[in-house]
Amino acid sequence: MKVAQPKPFTFEAGERAVLLLHGFTGNSADVRMLGRFLEKKGYTSHAPHMKGHGVPPEELVQTGPDDWWKDVQDGYNHLKEMGHKDIAVAGLSLGGVFSLKLGYTLPVKGIIPMCAPMHIKSEETMYQGVLAYARKYKKWEGKDGKQIEKEMEKFKETPMTTLKALQKLNKEVRDHIDMIYAPTFVVQARHDDMINTDSANIIHNEIESHHKQLKWYEESGHVITLDKERDQLHEDIYAFLEELDWND
Repeated sequence: MKVAQPKPFTFEAGERAVLLLHGFTGNSADVRMLGRFLEKKGYTSHAPHMKGHGVPPEELVQTGPDDWWKDVQDGYNHLKEMGHKDIAVAGLSLGGVFSLKLGYTLPVKGIIPMCAPMHIKSEETMYQGVLAYARKYKKWEGKDGKQIEKEMEKFKETPMTTLKALQKLNKEVRDHIDMIYAPTFVVQARHDDMINTDSANIIHNEIESHHKQLKWYEESGHVITLDKERDQLHEDIYAFLEELDWND
């Protein structure tokens, strides 16, 4: 069965622009509601797809952080080419890690890392997450149980070099977050079972920005952008963006 894939999006509104970044094994749907909310508030947003995401899992494991970082930079440049001088960045999970990397690499107005990991998870935990994603994707494609099991056995034979590269990326970003001076709003879900939630404290404590805040969302899990406190999250992100020193 052919299923409609989520697509990257650009919602054009005002001069102020926000780059929205999805998580590992996620896609633009992770941040679509946030993009629509910001559009209503007069903010332009763009959400790229990182290579290997929103497509079959066999393609995901052939990609890695270098590919994704290029996609993040391309997304930033897309907004620049549209004429936006001021760009803030908000990212979920892996997207949050890249939002921090962007913060010490390119000029950004503000950074919103959401449930972004700083602690290195074990490779086995990450591997199980990829397998769960692969199984879910195949089910979503409409394949029957027998077909899924057959494809999963083959999938398990695929080398997962991506996971080691992800751990290296995490360490690299954590080692550089004291080079971040841009205003930062750290978002963390209390019931996040995908990452070590102390990551939020590390980010908040180690960045050098004078304008920084950390908020815990007591009812939410890892994909906070789609969870029960998302409306509050939208309002909080908007309030943070409104405090920034935009040049308009």
